[in-house]
Amino acid sequence: MRHFLLLLLPVLLFNSCGILQSNIPQPKREFRGVWVATVVNIDWPKNGMDTAEKQKKDFLDILNFYDDLNYNAIIVQVRAAGDAFYKSDFAPWSRFLTGEEGKPSDWEEDNLAWMIQETHNRGMEFHAWLNPYRATFDMNIDILSSTHDYCTNPEWMIQYGKKYYYNPGLPEVRNRFSNVIAELVTNYDIDAVHFDDYFYPYKIKDLEFADTAAYETYAQTGQSLDDWRRSNIDSLVQDVNRTIKSIKPWVQFGISPFGVWKNNTTDPRGSDTQAGQTTYEDLYADPLLWMQEGWIDYLAPQVYWSMDLPVASHKKIVDWWANNSNNTNLYIGNGAYKVRNNSDTAWDRKKELPDQMKLARKTPEISGNILFSAKSLMNNNPDVVAHLKKKYYRLPALTPEVQRKEIVAEKKIELLSSTKTTNGLQLSFSGIDESSYILVYKSGKKVKTAYPMKKLVEKVKIENSSGQIVVPTNLASNRYLAITFLDNYGKESSAIVIQPTKTD
Repeated sequence: MRHFLLLLLPVLLFNSCGILQSNIPQPKREFRGVWVATVVNIDWPKNGMDTAEKQKKDFLDILNFYDDLNYNAIIVQVRAAGDAFYKSDFAPWSRFLTGEEGKPSDWEEDNLAWMIQETHNRGMEFHAWLNPYRATFDMNIDILSSTHDYCTNPEWMIQYGKKYYYNPGLPEVRNRFSNVIAELVTNYDIDAVHFDDYFYPYKIKDLEFADTAAYETYAQTGQSLDDWRRSNIDSLVQDVNRTIKSIKPWVQFGISPFGVWKNNTTDPRGSDTQAGQTTYEDLYADPLLWMQEGWIDYLAPQVYWSMDLPVASHKKIVDWWANNSNNTNLYIGNGAYKVRNNSDTAWDRKKELPDQMKLARKTPEISGNILFSAKSLMNNNPDVVAHLKKKYYRLPALTPEVQRKEIVAEKKIELLSSTKTTNGLQLSFSGIDESSYILVYKSGKKVKTAYPMKKLVEKVKIENSSGQIVVPTNLASNRYLAITFLDNYGKESSAIVIQPTKTD
């Protein structure tokens, strides 16, 4: 891949030459995401005390590794424990970024804006990952900033085990989090807001979550504690969805719950598993309802077990989610961190992870995968990476279209002029103000209804609505090019074919 100028900004050129043949179908659309965990510096930054230049280099290393693997999205944790990886009015700077909680970033530019820009320059989506309810990562409260919610609103906190959590049953907590989301969506060009599996905390034996006072205050008459807790999480999801869509309707909302909804031993609708805890009964989360109500744009259950593990088979759980999903895109979360690093010897196999990708691709209801976590494939197991690249990710892919209830009419896009310049061929279009990406394909003279990814030569983020783009000289020598546009929801426009060697 190589960079060139478009809209006077650096972008990435997809190189489709020398592609190896494979009998694995390469879909045009498939979500290929990776989680970048920042809590306790799991993936990035490697140390909060690192210089800005070191942190930039390490982030670009992640981007370039997964860009080379033809991934199209990264999911970066920007709120780990009541903190923020950006300047916020509602949370202190994270110590995992700056070395000291509350200490501002010493980057010359806005670090999050820079990260998003670098991600978009590679044609990849940036999903902002937040933990709603984890307030601290341990009991060392002396390191907290005076602006942390633990210090300013201690009545919101509940100690459980060796951490503090926000009380999900308090309306003030939900309101604070809506403000957090509104600030993030308003100020940054993110493609999605993302939650993982931490809602109510995973249960600790013989330890009760001390929310009795809130339950007695806010529960409806006759409502059980379990149902009340689930209703609190439902309200959070509904409120966040409403907040996002009221500001930028195209920004997605995705959630990655724990992989087992219920075991069929407690509910015949559940999966054939023996999970020790479940999403519905222990974390008080009901993703089936969120899908049904249209509150989320994608669901990515964490199915971190091997294909045939008796107590929680990856095959069986994937099949269960495929049969119980609706009204949203469905992706599968895969535990790449377990490859050759787990007591389950199935993970010693080179093909364990690739076989999970194959299963997802064979299942019509599933539209992609997300790996946990970024460093898992970067540091080890090059044979697994090479196999994935050769068999599954030899071509780039577009992310799936956003499923939404409203119907958005395709906007008419027209080529107004084409002019040769010293930089290449300058094209002027009308109607691209609501487009997010430009796609350029090798083409024949006739317009096709659809173009395969093997013909793609560039995918570029549109940074403004001037209607002007520049096709570099090296591409302008092609006989014909087909240009399409992706709107903010991922829908591809009809193609416009141009002949660069001839201008209007």
